[in-house]
Amino acid sequence: MTEAKGKVYLVGAGPGDVAYLTVKAYNLLGQAQVLVYDALVDEQLLNCVPPDCLKLDVGKRGGKPSTPQVEINNLLVKYCQQGKQIVRLKSGDPFIFGRCTSEIEALKASNCEFEVVPGISSALAAPLLAGIPLTDPVLSRCFAVFTAHEVEALDWETLSRLETLVILMGGQNLPEILHQLLRYGRSRLTPIAIIRWAGTANQQVWTGQLDNILEQTAGLSLSPVVIVIGEVVRFSNYLQPEKI
Repeated sequence: MTEAKGKVYLVGAGPGDVAYLTVKAYNLLGQAQVLVYDALVDEQLLNCVPPDCLKLDVGKRGGKPSTPQVEINNLLVKYCQQGKQIVRLKSGDPFIFGRCTSEIEALKASNCEFEVVPGISSALAAPLLAGIPLTDPVLSRCFAVFTAHEVEALDWETLSRLETLVILMGGQNLPEILHQLLRYGRSRLTPIAIIRWAGTANQQVWTGQLDNILEQTAGLSLSPVVIVIGEVVRFSNYLQPEKI
């Protein structure tokens, strides 16, 4: 009898709501024997796996204890070598700040079969769901996406000149982000949007300018958030559907 061959699927869960899963991701969850998942925005995703699926929470949340990356790598290799079908579920898209490189290196070193399955990144979905187009023929011919984990490592002089910025995981560093942009010449009147819990029933959006957004969000927990900066933020109300 041939021994079952394991495989690891590195799957993007999308921006939040289970409804934004791709069809392929949904089907893979339905066949998973082991689910290794990050801190997910929508816990309904955990109901997409079979009842006997082993669920392992390895999520990383800022300021809280998290599973070391080496341990995650070892879990994937271990269950793959046992012949299991493993879904490694990540928020958004696996290759957009998804820490996939280390996991893939570990799988390849152990001759484990794997496949990467794309998901919708919150960097694209959050602005869209807030009515903000990231490109426009006049106002935004390009946009940049980055995280604000290491504010001091970013080239703010260059970033400040770009028409549209999308910042992930920047809630805690919002004051420093504003400081750096203003320092390098961005206008205080530049529109900004803070989008929290994008793609879920709890989605909230604050819009303002670089000089007043801190007042609007004072005392709030800005996580998880996507920050959009640029003139396209002015489209926010106009491009959203009417509420009935």
